[in-house]
Amino acid sequence: MRKFLGYILSPIAIIAFMVVLVIFQPLQWLAYKLFGYSAHKKVVDLLNLCLFSTVYLVGNTVTFTNKQNLPAGRPIIFMANHQSLLDIPPLIYYLRKYHAKFISKIELTRGIPSISYNLKVGGGANIDRNDPRQSLMEIGKLGTRMKEKRWSAVIFPEGTRSKTGKVKPFQAGGIAIILKKCPDALIVPIAIDGSWEMIKYGLYPLNTFTKMTWQVLEPIEPGFGTVEEIVKEAENRIKIALNQ
Repeated sequence: MRKFLGYILSPIAIIAFMVVLVIFQPLQWLAYKLFGYSAHKKVVDLLNLCLFSTVYLVGNTVTFTNKQNLPAGRPIIFMANHQSLLDIPPLIYYLRKYHAKFISKIELTRGIPSISYNLKVGGGANIDRNDPRQSLMEIGKLGTRMKEKRWSAVIFPEGTRSKTGKVKPFQAGGIAIILKKCPDALIVPIAIDGSWEMIKYGLYPLNTFTKMTWQVLEPIEPGFGTVEEIVKEAENRIKIALNQ
């Protein structure tokens, strides 16, 4: 029944999603060109609120829980498991006060309304996976910006999305580079659950009446241990939160 309803409701949600992207493209451009980073960021925050709100059109829900007293003005590395592209809009919106930036494929900086423009000017790292040297340099530059501007970053250490929700082994490479440039960054795990179910049939039909949750877990200080130990601890905490 849920899949059947997806065939009916998915076009509405998909069209709404695309309309949001198109509307916010010129708004982003105007905000950035006329008023700079702060105005542009506010537009991007609103963009992502509108983007993830479209899932309610297929009966899905988004619940973001943050009971941690995270410090303001300190760089943070948010480490999350990765289940779908929908993981990103709630992270941008609900972590907006921390200026959370992403590491993205450079291909995404071209041809996608709103998203491509934000990736170009938003301050994240756009990496070419076929050019390891460029990738390392871009991630290093992100770490430097985090230190200088007190920004944060969101990293998906699995590398690729989990199609079943099962957490894959975390990789420490990108986190190690950022910590080298920004050694006082706080590490904060985030457990994402349910977003894979929305696209279990692909982008069409979207699954319906799916409960999706984002849970911010207890922070880990960089002095906890080696980078590998920190990453493993974050992975274990996320698995526990997801009952895996």
